[in-house]
Order: sequence, then structure tokens, then C-alpha cells
Amino acid sequence: MLIAQEQEQSSISLLAEVSRTVNNEEDISKVLRLVLFILSEHMNMLRGMVTILNRSTGEMVINESFGLSDEQRQLARYKVGEGIIGQVVETGKPSVVPRIDEEPLFLDRTRSRVEENKDELCFICVPIMAGSEVIGTLSADRRIPVPAENGNKNLRRKSDRVDILQYYVDLLSIIAAMISQAVRIKQLDDEKHIDSTHERTETPAQGFRHINGVTDEEVSEAERPANIIGNTKPMMSLFRMIDKIAKTSATALILGESGVGKELVANAIHYKSMRNGKPFIKFNCAALPESIVESELFGHEKGAFTGAAALRRGRFELADTGTIFLDEVGELSLSTQAKLLRIIQEKEFERLGGAKTVKTDVRIIAATNRNLEEQIQQGSFREDLYYRLNIFPITVPPLRERKTDILLLADYFIEKFNTANHKGIRRISTTAIDMLMRYHWPGNVRELQNCIERAVILSEDNVIHGYHLPPSLQTAESSGTPYTGDLQQKLDAIEQEMIIEALKRTKGNMTKAATQLGLSDRIMGLRMKKFNIDYRKFRA
Repeated sequence: MLIAQEQEQSSISLLAEVSRTVNNEEDISKVLRLVLFILSEHMNMLRGMVTILNRSTGEMVINESFGLSDEQRQLARYKVGEGIIGQVVETGKPSVVPRIDEEPLFLDRTRSRVEENKDELCFICVPIMAGSEVIGTLSADRRIPVPAENGNKNLRRKSDRVDILQYYVDLLSIIAAMISQAVRIKQLDDEKHIDSTHERTETPAQGFRHINGVTDEEVSEAERPANIIGNTKPMMSLFRMIDKIAKTSATALILGESGVGKELVANAIHYKSMRNGKPFIKFNCAALPESIVESELFGHEKGAFTGAAALRRGRFELADTGTIFLDEVGELSLSTQAKLLRIIQEKEFERLGGAKTVKTDVRIIAATNRNLEEQIQQGSFREDLYYRLNIFPITVPPLRERKTDILLLADYFIEKFNTANHKGIRRISTTAIDMLMRYHWPGNVRELQNCIERAVILSEDNVIHGYHLPPSLQTAESSGTPYTGDLQQKLDAIEQEMIIEALKRTKGNMTKAATQLGLSDRIMGLRMKKFNIDYRKFRA
């Protein structure tokens, strides 16, 4: 009963984490990478591979891996029936190699185990199925001690080792079933790239859909901007809109709340357009005093005003043949709006203090978080300019309307700030995820970015916890999670979370966990008894 007692809870935790990844992550390649990473943490896996069968070439290649370099990945190619992986594909049955040094069929094409002690190294490979068809394999390397003749304190009987190997076969088989639909989509996509004449006769499994019912294929890679993250239905609509307007030279007006990413949309429009090799000039209309804005936009002649010691070309001249992005266009004065209207209509203007008319061929993309129609009623925005700008309006959805993108964006920002701050954040705790998902994000993506940057800097154990997030996310009013308990209950909840995370990191070692938390063994034992925490649940 060794496995049943010590590994039941661990397997439930593992499967729950894999399930969350498959359901919440939209990027298929990232799903497979994260699943392998989760396996490495829970199984003490040395190496892991997802291989996918390409039916056009008849070859098995490593699609995603853990513990292998890019060079090693490139070495591994298998024909059906060749080696352990090829046999699993051919038979559709799992295969276990208890000791790889005693198995002639184990080819080690990656050359990753050449210098390792292979005595206790085992290899487990299970098929990934789509219906009755084998489409790939999931495999893992792991060290499992071999019982000595006089007995091993970890494995008293040879049958224990057999039981553990069977446990991992069963576990990997369940996970292979969970990722099969993602692998099928990846298989079809890879085959399409390798053989452009191959007609797809199958559609991706219907069970693997993005939340909101949108699949990857509903927006093609050509339509999807490279600089914007999102897989929700509102973002799919936005991507299609960007793709349509980018092919034209029409003036665009980007609408949306502060922090939603209007500048990213402008970038996407320019770089998907025919002007992508030409200048892309950005100007924030609210960043400078009104007296300087006109000079910055239209330029000035020498001596036009005090301090104008030389001729200066404005942003519209610099953007000639390209695109100019006017952020916060609602902040422009009425006199500047009149000059902007002339540029849109006549494609010409004069520099400040000059009489020479300057011609310019520039595409204008404007953005605002204000209600311009209300400003027209108030007399602070020209109606004729509004209708010239509003030829092709694009509304960027706020983050609260695309909640399933929150974790996707959080992962991106974690990677970004890991690099910038030399950190190694690997995951977000369940408590922190709940807080991120419940919060209403008035500052949108910009606020989320700032929250993640703060959390990455504060984390000391490579995990983002709830207490690393800003106070605005932790209040009952802001998060929408009214807290009815007293202060002690709140402190107990934080303490319990920290103890559990420490036990996860130390694989159930109470002494190490206590040291990390700055507690004595006695106090650690009392705390675990108080919260009814069983350290054995966290042992590998």
C-alpha cells in the first residue's frame, strides 16, 4: 500500500494542475511545455518528451521537451517500429524500461544519457491517442532505486519498484489522454506546414476549444498580430478588424479605456500595412503643454518664437510616406484640431512661423479613452474632425471583458520580468490566481503588468503568492470577495498557505520546510497539527 498512501494526494494535485493548464492556456505549444514542467516537479522527472507522428513523412519527432537542449532535440527522429518510442507508436501500448542499460531497444538518439549512471535510470513511454489512432507519445526518465539484496529502506521489495513503475505508467496514460486533443491540433498544423499540398480531412477535436467557443483556426496566423496577446472572443473580433483595416490607407480611430493597449493596436495596423517599411511616429497629445504641441506636430521655422534657433521638422514631416499615431487625440486644442483636419483633407500644412506649404503623405491613426461625442456636445472637439477620424473606429475591449486572457498575460509578464530582474518565477499560487481572476481591473492590462512586476520582484521562492499582489487586489471591496472572518482567520489562511508551499518545495521534508520558514521543528509540528497538514502528501 506504499503507493496508495504516499502518492494518492500527489497524483490528485498533479492531475488538477495539468487540467487547469489544458483548460486555461490557449497556446498549444505552451500547453505541452507547461505539462512537461509540471511533470518534472511532481515526478522528479530528469527528462520528458512529447513526440508527434507526422503522417506525411512517417517520422516521430520531438515537439516539446524538458531537460534536453535544442541540439539534442534535433538528433531524435524515429520511424514507426524503431526503438522504444517507435514500438509504442506501432503497438499503441505503453512500454517500461526498468533499467535502460539493460535494454538493447533503447536507442538514446538524443545522446543525453551517455555520461550518466544508468543503473537506476528507468524510461516510461505511453501512447497519445486520438480515438483508436496513435498520434504521438509522452515519455519520461526517472531514477527509481533498485532494492539491495539486504533490503533498501525506501524499497523493501522488488514488487514495490514494479508497483511504482506501474503507477507512473497509469499516471502518464491519464495525462496523455488529457493532452491528446492539443497534440492532434499540433499534428495537423505541423503536417500542413511540411506538406502544403496535403489536404486536411480531419478537424481538430471538438473538445479542445478556447473558452468562449473560439478555436485557434477561427483566426488564422496571418490575421493574428504578433504583438498582441489574447484568445477570447472579443480579441478574435479585434484581430479581424486590425487585419481588414491594415490593408487600406484609411484613417483609424482606436477607442478604449486607459491601459487596454491602444498603442499596440496602432503598431499592429502599421506593421501589417503596405507602409510597414516606412516611418512609424508616435505622439502623445496630452504629454506636452498646448504651446509646444503645435511645434512638435508641424515643426517651426527659425525665429518663429523665442528659442527657435533653427528650423525644426515636425512629426508629420518625419512620418512622411509612413504612419503617425496620435494618442489621446481628445486632448488637442481647437486650433490644433483645425490644422489636423486640413492635413487629413488636403495632405498639407505650414510650419509655425512659415509661409511655405509642406506636402505630406501620411496615414493617421488616432486613439482616445474619452467620449468624443460628449466632447462635441460640450464644444471641446470639432464635429467635422470627429467624422474624418471616425472612418474606421476600433474598440479595444477592457480586461474585465476578457478574463480568460488574464493568466495568459500574467505568464507573458512573468517571463518578461524574470529576464529583466534576473528572477526565476515558475508559477502562480492558487490563491493568487483566484485574486487575479476576481479583480475588476480598472487599470486594465497596464495595471496587470504593474501588479506582476511587483510580485516578481517581491517573490523569494520562485512562486507568486497572494500576499505578493498589491493591496488593491487584497481588499474585499476591490476583489469582489467580501471577507467575513476576523484578523486571526486571515492570518491563519496566509500562514497555512506558506507552510503548504514550503512543503511542496521540499517534497514533504518538515525540517527543510521549517528552516525555510524560520521556524523550529517543534513549532513547525504544532502549526501542521493546527492546520491538519499531512507532510506525507507532499512526498514524491
